[in-house]
Amino acid sequence: MRFFHDTNLRLRPSILTLFVLLTVPVFIAIVAANYLSNERTARDNAESLLKRFNVEAVENIQNVFDPIKSLIRSAAAIGSEQPDFFASKRSVTYLFSILQHSDRIVSAYVGLTDGAFRQARQIDPAVEVQGRLPPPGTRYAERWIDPSLRSAPIDHYIFLDGDRRELGSSEQTTSYDPRARLWYRTAQQSGGLSVSDVDVFAALGLVGFTVAAPFYQDGKLQGVAAADITLDDLSGYLGERRVSPGTLSYILDHQGRVIANSEGARTYTSHAGKVELQHVTSLGNDLPAVAFGLRPRGDDNKTFSFFHGGREYVASLTTLPASFGKKWQLFVITPLADFTSVFEAHNNKLFAFGLLAIVLQILIIYFLSSVISAPLEKLAHKVTRIQDLSSEPTAPLQSPIREVALLSRAIDTLDAAVKSFAAFVPIGLVRELLESDQKLELGGHSRFLTIFFSDLEGFSSLSEELPSQDLLMRVSAYLEVVTKAVNEEHGTIDKFIGDGVMAFWGAPALLEDHALRACQAALRIRSGMAALNTRWQAEGGKPMRIRVGIHSDAVLVGNIGSKERMSYTVMGDGVNVAARLEGINKEYGTRICISHSVFKEAGERLCVRPVDDVVVKGRRSKIPIYELVGAYGLGEEFEPDEAMLRLCRMTRDAYDALIAENFPLALERYREILAEYPDDTVAAEMARRLAVMETTPRVQRQLSR
Repeated sequence: MRFFHDTNLRLRPSILTLFVLLTVPVFIAIVAANYLSNERTARDNAESLLKRFNVEAVENIQNVFDPIKSLIRSAAAIGSEQPDFFASKRSVTYLFSILQHSDRIVSAYVGLTDGAFRQARQIDPAVEVQGRLPPPGTRYAERWIDPSLRSAPIDHYIFLDGDRRELGSSEQTTSYDPRARLWYRTAQQSGGLSVSDVDVFAALGLVGFTVAAPFYQDGKLQGVAAADITLDDLSGYLGERRVSPGTLSYILDHQGRVIANSEGARTYTSHAGKVELQHVTSLGNDLPAVAFGLRPRGDDNKTFSFFHGGREYVASLTTLPASFGKKWQLFVITPLADFTSVFEAHNNKLFAFGLLAIVLQILIIYFLSSVISAPLEKLAHKVTRIQDLSSEPTAPLQSPIREVALLSRAIDTLDAAVKSFAAFVPIGLVRELLESDQKLELGGHSRFLTIFFSDLEGFSSLSEELPSQDLLMRVSAYLEVVTKAVNEEHGTIDKFIGDGVMAFWGAPALLEDHALRACQAALRIRSGMAALNTRWQAEGGKPMRIRVGIHSDAVLVGNIGSKERMSYTVMGDGVNVAARLEGINKEYGTRICISHSVFKEAGERLCVRPVDDVVVKGRRSKIPIYELVGAYGLGEEFEPDEAMLRLCRMTRDAYDALIAENFPLALERYREILAEYPDDTVAAEMARRLAVMETTPRVQRQLSR
């Protein structure tokens, strides 16, 4: 079983991810709740201010015009009490008192039933009166028409300055008859105070309306008192008293035409010689048009909201009270952003501060987690090296965290224990135990694998010649070469038997090419021993030659022994064959002897030559044996040269004659080998045997120690 898997979560990213998953949603929820709360507060505030503005604006409009209406009622009352008052010049002072009551009054006048007309009015010096401009400095004018003096009524003007001093006069005949005017007829028909529809006073270029009241004597109409009132200053009032900087306010008539607006824009046009008020939907600004189209139907005093151009607006349409006399409407549009901007700025600051705080916390947690995770990762790497049975030493890990320090010491202890364990137990078994859930217990199973035996030639005589310490060093060097080669080829060293080594391939880890790997290990050992011998000879010592036997067979492999002490090894007849193959090298003078089963498993990659057919002790069948002299593709040093390839071909020809029992031919061919390769021990041994046998049947050799 692996100590950890690459698919497992890592500590530092996991801590950071967990923090983000727990913190960010809470932060977003707080910001969202705060935003929604502020948005609701801003909306309520906007609607509250809008309603308050509507109430105050309606009251202000009424307060502006109610006194003017009272003045007209008073004028009508005077006319009823004194029928001849407005027919005389003494009424002029009274009319001027009405005119000067408010800048909104542009003219005060009276029309009598006999067609007489008397008026006090403001004058625009830039506008012609009776075909010519008034005298410079003209501010007011006194005007009257007396139809009783001539057959053709005369329209009289006396121009006055700001102190009502006379600056000039003008008169001309006129067809003007007050009794035919709409204000006169409307007042006459209503029988009381009347307010005209909004119109444009062409003489002054101002938007306004007329308030008129009839007066009677003994139930008989005597005349009508009236005043023209301009609405231009209402636009100034709306512009000065905004609900918010972006608010648009309009006063509309009952048809939706604009009487006044907070922008101070001109709201009337001239069409076919007639001056007309503009409708709120034709101002050139689509915002009031959209808002007016979305107004609630059936409830003119309701606040509503809408979206336009990606922004939200709150609007209201309030109808003035019936007591005002006209169905005017106050239309107000205000962007909600004017009320939410402060909250949005607060939310942005909160979001930026919270985001900065989260980033700082992540950095702090990243640093603190690294204090824990970095040593843990190093310990995990160390455990991996232990699992891979790496021989490289690792420095002890120091950590300020007590638990990590204890874990580090425990892993160092584990490292020492595993390395000690691996020194006495086959390294493959140790690796398998570390990588699986398998327990170390007695038992085994049959498996087809390759067994390897090696031994030193002439070790007994060598041990008598060399001092024990030197002998130990040289044997250790030899065993190190064997161990390294076996490990490189993924083999398992079973045991050291004095100067001999037993190893096998195919267990505990399965290997498809176990026979080939065993042969490659033998060739590596041969090469390594050659290097050692070169060094020893250079130092004046004697060389050490090895013999190797390799055999592939089905054997029993597993833990053998007792519960107190066991050994992972292989047992079976195949083990005996491999051991006897190692021993038979000395009879033929070979170095590496392999069985036919090994050649069958890996022959195409091996360079071998047949030696002989032998009978294994305890078996009836013959076993062809081969000398391993090289390998293809393993490395240049193991590639057979042309001389070796020729020796192999010649040996194969001689062997073919031998197994065909054509002994004279076989003897001839072995002698040919000796003629070309006089030091070849295999040919020398076989030629000797054949010479002794001459024509007698060949006696099979038995493998024995």
